[in-house]
Amino acid sequence: MTLTLRKYGERDGEFLYEYVLTNHNGMRVTLMNFGATLEKVEVPSGDHLVDVILSLKKPEDYAAERNLLGSTVGRIIGRLPGHVWHSGKRLLDLPAGEGPNHIHGGLDGLDRQVWTGTYRSEKSQDTVTFTYLDPDGHNQFPGNVLVTVSYTLADDNAVTYSINAVTDQMTLFNPSNHVYFALDGPNTTIEDTTLTMASDYYGPLKAHMPLGWTSVADSPFDFRNGQRLGDVLQKVLDGAGFDHPFLLKNDHAVRLVGASGRAMAMTTTASALVMFTGNHFRGDGQGILGHFKPHAGLTLETQVAPAAGLDWSGVTLMPGRPFNLKTKWAFTF
Repeated sequence: MTLTLRKYGERDGEFLYEYVLTNHNGMRVTLMNFGATLEKVEVPSGDHLVDVILSLKKPEDYAAERNLLGSTVGRIIGRLPGHVWHSGKRLLDLPAGEGPNHIHGGLDGLDRQVWTGTYRSEKSQDTVTFTYLDPDGHNQFPGNVLVTVSYTLADDNAVTYSINAVTDQMTLFNPSNHVYFALDGPNTTIEDTTLTMASDYYGPLKAHMPLGWTSVADSPFDFRNGQRLGDVLQKVLDGAGFDHPFLLKNDHAVRLVGASGRAMAMTTTASALVMFTGNHFRGDGQGILGHFKPHAGLTLETQVAPAAGLDWSGVTLMPGRPFNLKTKWAFTF
């Protein structure tokens, strides 16, 4: 295992770094302390490497414009129904970002912060750990929250993502990683990717918000026996694709297989995930995301089941009760 550390810039007086891990099989993972971000996952293919997640052209692009690619998103990933938290007798007003709804932790969420990075080497795996203290009142959330994110690359070609947090006040917390998987490499789509998911229930949407849970049976949302994504994308959200939560019935949550034969098996301690199929990509060459075609990648955002209605207890973090979530992405190539 090897580690290369490269300073590529500065933000608000703090240095920005890339951490490049390479295992004994030649698999290479690039991380950034900006947003505790998974920037690249490159696997051998013949005499070269192929990036199997969506990545921007250069690391400086990640801070230039909010994009969420591979970043740690929080304190809340996705949406809250509305932006007023009914916390006992208190009403706490959070920033609205999509109509009346709170989204992705606010404009200055965890994905926009410069984290402190450390490195640990072991016999068959290396780990980079990022820490950030999110202060009380930041993005209008109560409580000082100490967040720790670790990425481990092992010689069995697995990347493990762990996120842990503690708070000194009751607050809201449901973060995740927003990496887009693209097993067939850049300049392709996920249409020829086969997805298998251990989920019996998904959340139908109204105005982007889940309405509860419905059986996946006899629907485009049934991935229990595997489906080619290109066969179902046009059947969801008027042809736009998926942006839906799924309840997971065991920790062996997902398997992806690309047309290339490259595969990824995901295990997680999370109870749910949100699958998003890059419906907003345009492939029009405009902006830092302009080189991505529609459905260029898909996210599998492992998390606590998203809040619905006024009951946000599932995404509430209490003092003395640490938050812990672990997700492993095991690649074959």
